[in-house]
Amino acid sequence: MRRPVVELETLTYDEGDGIAVVTLNRPDVHNAFNETMQRELQQLWRSLRSNDAVRAIVLTGAGERAFCTGIDRSEVPSEEGEYTFDPYTYEDPGHTIGPRSQGLWKPVIAAVNGMACGGAFYLLGESDIIIAAEHATFFDPHVTYGMPAVFEPTLMLSRMPFGEAMRMTLMGNHERISAARAEAIGMITQVVAAGELLEVASDVALTIASQPASAVQASLRTLWAARDLPADQIAGLGNLFLNLSMSADALAAGQETFRAREKRPPTIR
Repeated sequence: MRRPVVELETLTYDEGDGIAVVTLNRPDVHNAFNETMQRELQQLWRSLRSNDAVRAIVLTGAGERAFCTGIDRSEVPSEEGEYTFDPYTYEDPGHTIGPRSQGLWKPVIAAVNGMACGGAFYLLGESDIIIAAEHATFFDPHVTYGMPAVFEPTLMLSRMPFGEAMRMTLMGNHERISAARAEAIGMITQVVAAGELLEVASDVALTIASQPASAVQASLRTLWAARDLPADQIAGLGNLFLNLSMSADALAAGQETFRAREKRPPTIR
């Protein structure tokens, strides 16, 4: 796997076989993000838009204790212990750290190893598939620490029932959703042993990357749009993406794939 040209301080990056593995690399603070990580994630997502060698991405965190615990509270600015907040100039981190917010429309598979809370939902809410280790937990501590939970839980509303999102939000730091419960409510798609997490997530990414990129990206964008648009608008948008990604060459290649009857059997989940 080759490394990116840019030196990264808070992330590690590996690339090869059509996939990239992006690792949040601040395990000493549970992979919480500071301004440097925010900037590096924004730059990395943008660079991957034009990197045709990468067709799917795995996103994970260093170590086994945490995927990400949100913003690094030790770096919240204050003057002589006094904290200030100006709602008119506040810049939400969610505008920079998520792949969708940076216009990256390649499949992102999140591999959650440990705690995922608060600002981690900026990343999980914009991922396409979430796989978790058995010991992973999910929670939102905002209200416990006197902060309204606004942006993060709304990103997760499309992944979990309203009542579950509400309970997670209002229980704050006093209750955590287990990986098993997260799978049961459809928040994540699979639970695996911790030692198998990265391998399983990478296998999913490799499988997706092995298929025609234009068909994958058109399907991905249609499904994301379908969450927010009425059915009649989705039908029109579906035709648009179909026309953009379909061609005589693509059809011919698809027919060849069909005739080949690939010998590798599908996995059963």
